[in-house]
Parts: sequence; structure tokens; C-alpha cells
Amino acid sequence: MSEFKRLMRLKLKMKQKRPEFKRQDSHRFQRIGTMWRRPTGHHSGQRIQVTYRLSPVKIGFRGPALVRGLHPSGLEDIIVNNVKQLAALNPKTQGARIASAVGTRKRIEIVKKANELGIRVFNVSKQKQGEFLSL
Repeated sequence: MSEFKRLMRLKLKMKQKRPEFKRQDSHRFQRIGTMWRRPTGHHSGQRIQVTYRLSPVKIGFRGPALVRGLHPSGLEDIIVNNVKQLAALNPKTQGARIASAVGTRKRIEIVKKANELGIRVFNVSKQKQGEFLSL
């Protein structure tokens, strides 16, 4: 087993054990989102890390450095805005994610070109890719 595969498997196990970092009192008030914010209150149990409170974000929860930030497939995630940017990608180490500002017509062109070049597109489902390729 290669070192890369071992680290990807380790990253997955660490992710499964990692707690869900939620904002303090996000379950009590609808106006407070769940996205993490550091608690700053003077008597905050979460700030002083009382055991029965939610876990705060700590450096020890990070994944292995070599595979940090990679897509679960092991490919590097690159945002693509047009067909020209696909030519710069390496299909063995990089995958494409179509930018949210790209419209349907250009999205179809990008998917077709990516299919020709053998590049994986992360944010288009297999079913949608089939529809795009048949057009």
C-alpha cells in the first residue's frame, strides 16, 4: 500500500472521529447560524472547555499535511471558469470544479471538453453529465 493511499485512509478515519464544530447557542436561537465562531463570553463553558460542552476548534483535529485540502478521491480541486482553463489541468492529479457563476451553456461545453480530456468534474453528477454529453 502506497504512502498516499495510507494517508487518504487515515484522513477519512480522522474525519469520522472529528466532532462537529458548532457555534455556541446555535441550537437555541434561529438567528445564530451553526458556522464556527470562537466563544468570547466571560462565563462561557465552551470557551473554558468544560467537558460536556461542544468541542472547540483545535490544531490537533487537522488531517495529514500531504493530503490536506484534497478531494476525497485524492485529486486536487481546481475551480474552472471556462474551457481554456481545462487545458492546464493534469487529469492524473487534478480534477475540475465548475465555478458557480458559470451558466448552463458554458457548463455543457466545459463538461464535454473535460470528458474528451479525461478530466473528472466534481460538481456535476454522472446523470447530469450523461444529459450534457447527449446534447
